[in-house]
Amino acid sequence: MDILLIVLGSIFIISGILGCVLPVIPGPPLSYIGLLLLHFTQRYDFSNKFLIIWAVVTVVVYTLDYLIPAWGTKKFGGSKRGVWGSIIGLVVGLFFFPPFGIIIGPFLGAVIGELTAGKESGAALKSGFGSFMGFLAGTLLKLITSGMMTWYFIKELIFLK
Repeated sequence: MDILLIVLGSIFIISGILGCVLPVIPGPPLSYIGLLLLHFTQRYDFSNKFLIIWAVVTVVVYTLDYLIPAWGTKKFGGSKRGVWGSIIGLVVGLFFFPPFGIIIGPFLGAVIGELTAGKESGAALKSGFGSFMGFLAGTLLKLITSGMMTWYFIKELIFLK
């Protein structure tokens, strides 16, 4: 049974890393499941505190991944319409144009939101760029999180207690 859990955990860890760059796959939650699967073996054991901390980190990072593009829009001079456009674009892109819609949607939504607010095309594109930069920041945050969970997974496998 331990071998099966280790193999499944490894699959989830690898899927978690892939999910950080593939928009439809939830990277950090899959990596966390990989840690849990390793924890449920008889041979390996993480502390409850460790698992709770990583559960909280996973939820926070997963949530921030959806909020950061809107924040990026605002930081690059976007108005409320641009922020809302970014959020609406993310949702529309996620459901109607996967997998690339999650990248293009917030950008286009922010640009369209700014144009409807009466901004010039240059300012609208700047807000869209902010949304795209927010997407990249969220991706980097997910990669760091899943990468650290992968490191703990491998460390636990290699160094027996």
